[in-house]
Amino acid sequence: MNNVLGFPILTLVTFLPTLGAVLIALFLKKEQSKAIKYSAFAVAFIDFLVSVPLWFYYSPGTWKMQFQEAHDWIPSLGVKYAVGIDGISLLLILLTTLLGFIAILSSFKAIKEREKEYYVLLLLLQTGMMGVFVAEDFFLFYVFWEVMLVPMYFLIGVWGGPRKLYAAIKFFLYTLAGSVLMLVAILALYFYNHQVTGVWTFNIQAYHQLAPYIAANAGKTFQYLITLAFFIGFAIKVPMFPFHTWLPDAHVEAPTAGSVILAGVLLKMGTYGFIRFLLPILPDATKVFLPYFVFLAIVGIIYGALVALVQKDMKKLVAYSSVSHLGLCMLGVFALNPNGINGAIIQMINHGVSTGALFLIVGIVYERKHTRMISEYGGLSKIMPIYAVIFMLMTLSSIGLPGLNGFIGEFTILAGAFQAKPIWAIIATSGMVLGAAYMLWLYQRVMFNKVSDENVELNKKGILSDLNGREIAYFMPLVIAAFWIGLYPKPFFKILEKPVNHLVEQVQPDFFKREQVKFDLNKVKPVVHEGGEEEHE
Repeated sequence: MNNVLGFPILTLVTFLPTLGAVLIALFLKKEQSKAIKYSAFAVAFIDFLVSVPLWFYYSPGTWKMQFQEAHDWIPSLGVKYAVGIDGISLLLILLTTLLGFIAILSSFKAIKEREKEYYVLLLLLQTGMMGVFVAEDFFLFYVFWEVMLVPMYFLIGVWGGPRKLYAAIKFFLYTLAGSVLMLVAILALYFYNHQVTGVWTFNIQAYHQLAPYIAANAGKTFQYLITLAFFIGFAIKVPMFPFHTWLPDAHVEAPTAGSVILAGVLLKMGTYGFIRFLLPILPDATKVFLPYFVFLAIVGIIYGALVALVQKDMKKLVAYSSVSHLGLCMLGVFALNPNGINGAIIQMINHGVSTGALFLIVGIVYERKHTRMISEYGGLSKIMPIYAVIFMLMTLSSIGLPGLNGFIGEFTILAGAFQAKPIWAIIATSGMVLGAAYMLWLYQRVMFNKVSDENVELNKKGILSDLNGREIAYFMPLVIAAFWIGLYPKPFFKILEKPVNHLVEQVQPDFFKREQVKFDLNKVKPVVHEGGEEEHE
């Protein structure tokens, strides 16, 4: 086991929120509102602090899993409790724990009913999400994937907006349908692995090692069906066009914290599934379908941006922007080269930071005025200046302004896409231009123009007021992250380098041989012309 810390830190990070949820459920009464809120926040914040050493003790010099733990769970089926992380999952874990405590802190004023159940479900949801990113066993991965559904269903269905039941059921059914297909694919690999090796195991690394044998010996129909099953299962979660229709409803009806977690972490589980499972286990079959997958990713980029442009509801606009942004991430993944995949992972983190912040921004004015309609606002920069500054920063982050995080991810993805096929990058760029249009249009409508008499009156009454200390506090980590990634992304790329290069070698074994073109300038001989001018040949 590769665990430099010597104690089960991944188990602690994963199950600490569940322990906190159980203690809150057992020992705090529903009337103890403050105790429930602060206890939930303390648990989530401690979970974040416990996850931070992973960043400092992670060794970027290898692609292999680190901080591993493995224990027999169901020996007769070959199921183990096996966890571990590489650079890809490390970044997603840190994003999850960061957004976890921010989501809880943002709920203090917004949630007034059934507070105990709400915070318990948020903590349980965090365990489910963490488990997906640390699991090294397919059975364990699937358990966490399904466990995550239940808290999210209730968060939308109980604390959501007017159409909350419709949105919750739609979210649940879509995701469950994808999960069933994914389960069929997992079981097919499980039995095929036993047929080939004689070993019953759900170990993900074992399936990675089996990939060349599957490509060479398994029937094409078998490979294609499993590939499509995985694709649909993960594409629903991303969500990719045309599997995206559950997302706008879920986002609009979910409470603010639910939207933050949904956009910030849950959608990344789909892209993570492509990177961790589909590409390394079924690379040849994936390449067969690659033109169709890329087509859907590009359609998602442009479609999401076009639909966002015509939205009148702020939250729905941000929701459709997610379809566009995640389409760009998927384009990076399907570029099948280091630039594309590195950019996709960085952009997944960026989207969690920027779009998570945008949902918080929408939630703040909704708490004050109880409407998300863009037409109801205008001139807020005059009465909410701090809010206007943070809104502007996150708008610029979302559209990819140099110096902020979005630029790094988008530029790297486009470099990877151009390296794969220039036309992909050219078309994707049009979606990014549309992205700048809808975000700046939103900001201009909400922040400038004339302040309505109603909003002036609400401001005087202290209702439509600027950010308070609590709100500034939960924005600060996101602002810092946006500038850190935008100005100094080197540590993030260093952490991703080895696992991403290894993934590319699994998918395209000859990639680095083809790309390794070196120019030795010392061997270039200058040619001297009569006039004394030098020309290098």
